[in-house]
Amino acid sequence: MAHDHHEPETINYNRAFSLGIILNILFVIVEVAYGFYAGSLALIADAGHNMSDVFSLLLAWGAYYLAKKPPTLRRTYGLKKATVLASLLSTLLLLVALGMILYEAIERLTDPQPVAGLIVIIVAAIGVVINSATAWLFLRGQKSDLNIKAAYMHMVADAAVSVGVVLAGVLILYTGWLWIDPVLSIIIVAVVFVGTWGLLKDSVNLSIDAVPETIQTAEVEHYLLSLPGIISLHDLHIWPLSTTQTALSVHLVTQTTEIDNTLLERIQHTLHESFGIDHATIQTEYQSDTFHCRLEKEI
Repeated sequence: MAHDHHEPETINYNRAFSLGIILNILFVIVEVAYGFYAGSLALIADAGHNMSDVFSLLLAWGAYYLAKKPPTLRRTYGLKKATVLASLLSTLLLLVALGMILYEAIERLTDPQPVAGLIVIIVAAIGVVINSATAWLFLRGQKSDLNIKAAYMHMVADAAVSVGVVLAGVLILYTGWLWIDPVLSIIIVAVVFVGTWGLLKDSVNLSIDAVPETIQTAEVEHYLLSLPGIISLHDLHIWPLSTTQTALSVHLVTQTTEIDNTLLERIQHTLHESFGIDHATIQTEYQSDTFHCRLEKEI
């Protein structure tokens, strides 16, 4: 049996998380201060909403930290799966936030309200800068790490909503059309929802140990069966250890009783380089009429 555990190179996001949290807390303080100054309940309410961004970043940071904990006798894979749970919870929080924005937009559409004033537009513009800057901190990692992507999507969503507030505010000041604000909000929610739905689907799939979207099981099976001396295979499983690491286990049936360490090393290397599988456990079995693997018929 061969066992391979490859730790992929990871980016250190401690600075990104700490800076993002600090920026968003400062923005919440600015919103509350100007909310009281301008007498705007909308700004104060939005400050409460933006605290959910801080919570989302803390959640992702906590999972990122836990994933680096070493394995124990009880948790033999460590706490890597915390990143999957964090991405799922963060995505659900984002959907709730989008639902609240949509509800408020529909209410404003049926009962249009005047713009709260130039201060609200200015504060929203500050929000665009802060949320965009925070999203930029996670731009690189969101392509390969679902936990980072969930935090990134929170920031993108809030930046988009803030852009909508600025555009709507300016247009209403010039045209007086109060319906612009809720319509823009609904459009933004729809656009963000499309990306969030995909994130939710991926998070749910990883949480129930589905094969990651980037890996095609049929291609992995075809590769293993094409190896010299391999007659068949069974009990092939591919599942996520975290939002960045994937594991595989398989039984390969061979024509020889000898263990070919060179072949096993080649398999592990190819699984990592070609399929992104970091943690591979391979069991070889000699084809015999007197031996039948108990797991061969299991699904």
